[in-house]
Amino acid sequence: MSLALAAALTLLPEAAFAAELDGRSLGFIWALPFAGILLSIALFPLLAPEVWGHHQGKIAALWGLLVLVPMALSEGPTTALHTLAHTAFLEYIPFILLLLALFTVAGGILVRGNIHGAPVTNTVLLAIGTVLASFIGTTGASMVMIRPVLRANDDRRHNVHVVVFFIFLVSNVGGSLTPLGDPPLFLGFLRGVDFFWTTRHLLPSTLFVSGLLLALFFLVDRFIYKKEGRTRPDPTPDNPVRIDGGINFVLIAVIIGAILMSATVDLGRFTLAGSEIEVANMVRDLIMIAVTAVSLALTPKANRFDNGFSWGPILEVAKLFAGIFITIIPALAMLKAGASGAFAPLVALVTNPDGSANNAAYFWLAGGLSSFLDNAPTYLVFFELAGGDPQALMTKGALTLAAVSAGAVFMGANSYIGNAPNFMVYAIAREGGVKMPSFFGYMLWSGAILLPTFLIATLVFFGG
Repeated sequence: MSLALAAALTLLPEAAFAAELDGRSLGFIWALPFAGILLSIALFPLLAPEVWGHHQGKIAALWGLLVLVPMALSEGPTTALHTLAHTAFLEYIPFILLLLALFTVAGGILVRGNIHGAPVTNTVLLAIGTVLASFIGTTGASMVMIRPVLRANDDRRHNVHVVVFFIFLVSNVGGSLTPLGDPPLFLGFLRGVDFFWTTRHLLPSTLFVSGLLLALFFLVDRFIYKKEGRTRPDPTPDNPVRIDGGINFVLIAVIIGAILMSATVDLGRFTLAGSEIEVANMVRDLIMIAVTAVSLALTPKANRFDNGFSWGPILEVAKLFAGIFITIIPALAMLKAGASGAFAPLVALVTNPDGSANNAAYFWLAGGLSSFLDNAPTYLVFFELAGGDPQALMTKGALTLAAVSAGAVFMGANSYIGNAPNFMVYAIAREGGVKMPSFFGYMLWSGAILLPTFLIATLVFFGG
C-alpha cells in the first residue's frame, strides 16, 4: 500500500449526501464500516495474509456496500448515486491517477553501481532519499533508494539499523514537504490547501526531526562500524554509481506543473452526475495518464525489472481506496457536527478549556492513529475535526493544520503497518538477507528513537 501506500478519502462538504445528511442525527453505527475497513487493512495482512491477498478487493467492496445500501434506502438512490459520483470524480480518480503517475515514474528510475556503506556515505544516502520522498512520494523514494542502500551495506555484519532508520526517514518523515510526498497531503491539496503551504509550514519541523534522526543515525552507525570492522567479503564490490531512466525526472516536473496549473488556472467547469467538475482538474488528470504512458514507453524495461517493479501495490491501493472513500462519508458528516455529534468525546480531546485547539493533542492523536491504521483517512478525520475549512486552517488555524499534517506523516514510521512503504522495505530487506526485527521488535526501535524525537518536536513546534 502506499503505495502501498495508503488509504483515504475526502471530506465532501459539497456532496449531496453530506449536505443533506445531518451528522447530529447519526448514530455511531454509521462509522462502523469505516472502522471496519481500516482494521481490515491493519490486521488481515498480519493475521490472514493469504485470505487478504486473494480477497482484499471483495472485503473492501463489502465495507463500501454497508454504507451505500443503507444510504440508498434512507436517503434515496439518487442521493446515493450523486454522492458516489462526487467522490469518484472529484476525489478518488484524481488521487489514484497521481499515485499511478508517481508510482510508474519512480519505478523507471534505476540507481546502478555500488559504494561502500561507511557512516558518512550511509548518512548521505538516507539524506538524499529523505529529500527525494517529497517529490516522488515516500513509496517511490523507498523503492528507488532501498536497493542501493542494501548493496552499499551488504558486507556489514550489522546492518539492521540502516534499514530501520531508512524506514523512519525515507519511507515517512521525508514525504512531508509537498502534496506529492504522502497521500494525506495530496488529499489536503484536493480539499483546498495550497501546494506550497505544506512546504512553508512543515519545513521547520521536518528539518528538525529529519536532522535529529540523521545525526543520531550517524552516531549509531559510526559506533557499530568501528566495533564490527570489515569481517565479510563484499558480494557487490564498489563500482561507479549511475542513474538510468533520466526521462522520468522530466516527467516529475510535468506532474508538478500539472498540479500547480490545476490550482491556479480557471478553464471553466461543467456538471456531470450532479457534480461540478473543473476543466483544469480534468486536464490535470489527463496529464497524469499521459505521463504514465510516456514513462512506460520511454523507460527501458530492464529498469523496471531490476527495480522489482510490479503493478500489485498500485492495484491494491486502488481497491482499498475505493472502499475507504465510500465508508468515510458518514463518519465525516458526524465529525462536521462537532460537539453535537457522536464524536463529541474526540472533539473534547483536541479542545482546550477556553475552546481553542489543543495542537499537541492534534499532533499525537493524528499520529497515534496513523501509526497503526492508514495516515490518509486519519488526516481527513482530524482535518474535519479542526473545522474542515482550508482557508481558515491555512491562516488562523495554521498551527493546527501543521500539527495534523506532521502527525499523520511523521508517525506512520511508528510501526510496520503505519505507512505502506514500511512493509515493502521490510520485505525487500529480508529478501536481501537482512535480519529485520519482528513487528514488536521494530516498535522497540521506534519507541526508543521516534517517540522521544516526537516529544521534543511537540515542545518546540506545537505548544506542548
